[in-house]
Amino acid sequence: MAPPDRREVYATGIGRVSYCKRCSYPVAECRCKEQRDRTVARPGLPQDGWVRLARETKGRGGKAVTLIAGLPQDEALLAELAQTLKRFCGAGGSVEDGVIVIQGDHRDRLQPKLTALGYKVKRAGG
Repeated sequence: MAPPDRREVYATGIGRVSYCKRCSYPVAECRCKEQRDRTVARPGLPQDGWVRLARETKGRGGKAVTLIAGLPQDEALLAELAQTLKRFCGAGGSVEDGVIVIQGDHRDRLQPKLTALGYKVKRAGG
């Protein structure tokens, strides 16, 4: 491995070589990659301690659903919390990929309930 001050930026047959901004090694040989994989459990969801309430209609025929993301990734806890929140809202729902989905727009009702359960809640989206 060449020192960081003498590195290839282009190789014939490979093309441009991408380097990690943290450790200055090629992305394929990144030394901080293992640390990044451990800190980000699920890509796309920030793991900053905030529970996010969002409303979504995409792919559901125009029907609104409430998404609750950012909760701990414990499946038993998610299933129990989903059941409690569905009963509280009087609506159906499910747990999909670590995100609780509740049918209907219930953000106004769920925000104080989740705060009372001890979560820091933030409304996401419009």
